[in-house]
Formats: sequence, C-alpha cells, structure tokens
Amino acid sequence: MAKVRMYGTGVCPFCQMAERLLRAKGVPVIDKIRVDLEPARRVEMMEKTGCRTVPQIYIGDTHVGGFDELAALDHAGRLEELLRGAE
Repeated sequence: MAKVRMYGTGVCPFCQMAERLLRAKGVPVIDKIRVDLEPARRVEMMEKTGCRTVPQIYIGDTHVGGFDELAALDHAGRLEELLRGAE
C-alpha cells in the first residue's frame, strides 16, 4: 500500500471525509500533518502544492489535491490503482 500524507486541520469536514474514504479503501496509516497546530507546515503545504485550502493529499509522490479530486479518482475507478501503484 502506498504511503498517504494529508495536510489538514482538526475541524475540516473535507479532511474527515477524505480520511473516511481512504480508510474505506484499506489505507491503514495516514500521515496527517495538522497545519492548524503547526503554522510552518501550512507554509510548506502552500509552497509544495500552490494551494491554500485543506485537505491536500499525497499518495506516494503524487499530489492528488483535495477531497473533490480524491473522490473523482475514486469515481473514475483510479484510486485503488494509485494506492497500489505508488508503493
């Protein structure tokens, strides 16, 4: 299973939905980076992704984007492939 890293906050409903979807797909561990607790990590996230909103999700080295992009991958049947292939 690919390593999954997610920048998020403790109160973001889209972060929670993304985590639920990833867990439903069998992801045992999500490296959660709380940008609300570590402001320097928010700066890191914005520099890496060019985005200001959370969640920002990486599967392996691939920047997926936010929850909408994650859900779109799932609906297109490509999420499982990415989770397997980015080991």
